[in-house]
Amino acid sequence: MKKIYCLSTCDTCNAILKEIDAKKKGFELQDIKTDKITAPQLDEMKKMAGSYEALFSRRALKYKALGLKDKKLTEKDYRNYILEEYTFLKRPVTILNNKIFVGSEKKIVEELKKAVK
Repeated sequence: MKKIYCLSTCDTCNAILKEIDAKKKGFELQDIKTDKITAPQLDEMKKMAGSYEALFSRRALKYKALGLKDKKLTEKDYRNYILEEYTFLKRPVTILNNKIFVGSEKKIVEELKKAVK
C-alpha cells in the first residue's frame, strides 16, 4: 500500500509531497478535510504506529481551545478526537507497504525519503 493522509491546504504537507514526488511514485492521497478518516483506517494506522496518541497532534488549535492540555487523555479519547476533528491527526501520515511515517519532523521526513527511493 502506498497512501498518504494529508491536508491539501497545509504548506508543510505539500512540501513533503513534493520532496518525495508522491504523485509520480504512485501514492494515493487522501485529503482528510474533504475525505474524512474512517474508523477502520484509523485503527489500521494505530496498529502500525503503536498507539492513537502517536497519531494525535497537540499542535491543533482546538487542543488548547478545548483545554485538552489540562486533561489526562486515554487511548479512547485520542481515537475519538481524531475521528471527530481532522486537525487532531498528526500529518502527513504516510503508509508505505508495511511501514508508517507520522508527522513532519525532519527525522521522519528523512526516513520517508530513504524508504521511497
